[in-house]
Amino acid sequence: MAQQDRPPSLDRLDARLRAAQKRRDGNRAGRGGRRDAQDRTDRGKGIGLALRIGTELVAGVAVGVAIGLGLDWWLGTKPWLMIVFFFLGAGAGIVNVYRTMSGLGHAVGYAEGHSDRDRAKDDGGPGPDERKGG
Repeated sequence: MAQQDRPPSLDRLDARLRAAQKRRDGNRAGRGGRRDAQDRTDRGKGIGLALRIGTELVAGVAVGVAIGLGLDWWLGTKPWLMIVFFFLGAGAGIVNVYRTMSGLGHAVGYAEGHSDRDRAKDDGGPGPDERKGG
């Protein structure tokens, strides 16, 4: 199909695509490559989180098996305690992964749904308003 045979709607689409590409290229040049650096940082955070999760799982199982083997050797109950502690270690690893994933985006010491006012009511102490004197 020749250039002059194209319908007008495709010509408008082509013009809009070129304008969008120019804007995109202009934005990249104007930011000095900050977006590319941000993408690399985000990718690095994701890889770090994946490695942490894998380490949590493997460490839980390894510690559980090590404790089980040690107790089996000491008490002569081979392989029963190793099996029991394998499952306990796997459960501990899964709980650690759950804690890691549910705590994403929370600051240190953050307890969801628990404010100063709720804590004051729980322990019988004065709330934040009473402490200020108002």
